[in-house]
Amino acid sequence: MPVPDNNMENYKIYHLSHTDLDGYGCQMVTNHFFKNVEFLNSNYGKEINERINQIMQAIASSEIENNLILMTDLNLTPEQAKDLDGKVKTNQKDVRLILLDHHKSGQDCANEYEWYYLDNTRSATKITYDFFSSIMSENRELSKLVDVINAVDIWLDDKPEFELGKVCLGLISGAKEINRIMFNKENSEYMFSILKNIQPYFLEKNPHISLDAAVHTIKKSFFTTTKDDTLSNLVSTYNVNMLSKNRDKMTINYGDFKGILTYNIGNVSIIGNDFLKANPDYDFFMDITSRKTISLRANNKIDVSKMAARIGNGGGHPNASGGLLNSFKDSFIYDNVRKQVMDIISSKGVHN
Repeated sequence: MPVPDNNMENYKIYHLSHTDLDGYGCQMVTNHFFKNVEFLNSNYGKEINERINQIMQAIASSEIENNLILMTDLNLTPEQAKDLDGKVKTNQKDVRLILLDHHKSGQDCANEYEWYYLDNTRSATKITYDFFSSIMSENRELSKLVDVINAVDIWLDDKPEFELGKVCLGLISGAKEINRIMFNKENSEYMFSILKNIQPYFLEKNPHISLDAAVHTIKKSFFTTTKDDTLSNLVSTYNVNMLSKNRDKMTINYGDFKGILTYNIGNVSIIGNDFLKANPDYDFFMDITSRKTISLRANNKIDVSKMAARIGNGGGHPNASGGLLNSFKDSFIYDNVRKQVMDIISSKGVHN
């Protein structure tokens, strides 16, 4: 196992973890012990490669010399491990690497690299907690959360925390209100809020039942500001605020018309129309999904059914249409998604 370093607090930490309860649990642990952390999440496959490249680019552009790449609840292929090891070893800055995982499929990599620690008897959250608490300090409340996650993640159905863990598992997997590709930092804050607000229910007589009944309330608590509303409306308001705040870097053009591009945002009818009302200088709203489908919304300034037909062989209504961008290749970096869509629009002969 990598040796814990008492000087870790002096490092900028890039923590890449999985996108499930165990993955976010690992980051909750890191967030408890350290302050200078940038959190990123990934599923398996090529997204890991894109996230590693993203981290290496961030290190290269930063003035910080001491950096730690922490990966949890992700097992790498031999090719990915070799590539990452080479990038770290040849980096001109002080870059340290630790991977804490529990997937048996990573055994070959664990045998080859000293920075790759694998233990399939514990969840990644528990491995991470045990690792850092050994050099920092134990925390009773956090350790209880760790035990809940551990029970469900490695399926210890004879443990008293198991049923509670099942509710937590469903809560995190269903927390899709903030798109992590567009708003990574805010998604992490949302997950940490959930993992913090579920803990008081652990003390209830039947904690799994009490928590299950409170799922809606826990979600709403993150999005509620000055006044109460339905969860759908609160989420729409939150996303519209985020889109409005970041609109300059999310703007696309279709001829002389100006629009905003989102990625897998969901609730397009509500969020799209709310955004256009809040930003009357925008003519259309486009959402593209990982399945290459596009959804278009307008507010009587452009006929998006014609737009959908031209760029996506689609159609629909003047203010609500859809189509398919066959040449779109899914990406996990928003800037790459936006560039592709702009190139596709340009390839259809649509220019300013």
